[in-house]
Amino acid sequence: MPNTTEGDKPDYAESLAGSAEVGKNAWQATLDEMDTMAEELEAEGWQTVTIAAGHTAPENPSSGDNDRFGLTHVVPNNKAEEFAELFEEGAFPQYEVFRNEVEGREFVLTVLSDPEKQAAILIAGSYELRHAPGCVKAAKREEKMYTHVQTLDKTHLGSFEHDDYSKFFPHADRIENWVTGGN
Repeated sequence: MPNTTEGDKPDYAESLAGSAEVGKNAWQATLDEMDTMAEELEAEGWQTVTIAAGHTAPENPSSGDNDRFGLTHVVPNNKAEEFAELFEEGAFPQYEVFRNEVEGREFVLTVLSDPEKQAAILIAGSYELRHAPGCVKAAKREEKMYTHVQTLDKTHLGSFEHDDYSKFFPHADRIENWVTGGN
């Protein structure tokens, strides 16, 4: 944050710039963690694909043309090809979720792994928590969560089902009531 003298408050632009810097640092830390994990897996002989999503959104059943919900990651075309080469429907039965909430924004790293194939897909994304209540409600109701991967033109590349939504939303009740009760 910018330095201010006692009694001074930073103006809106200074506050926004400071917030942007915090977000930029959190995103870089997420990417660094993803790269470190991929390097460790590769050193153990695993095949990996790392994806920094261009956009991530918590999707709820009422937000689209279908009933799907979960985190939807939009990936660049060059990573879409790598993803498609490694992805297999029903594979990647294990997953880990690493999260960092910073100023109302969730920075998330999802690691999808298939120990039999020694393959892992690591996806980094970021989204505003204020957009998550519908997704959280659906995940709680269905007692599961999904990760969806698609390209910018909405070509669906693959989806993963997760049996524990709380790994994505450990504070589900707080997020579910974000709009009505505040954060």
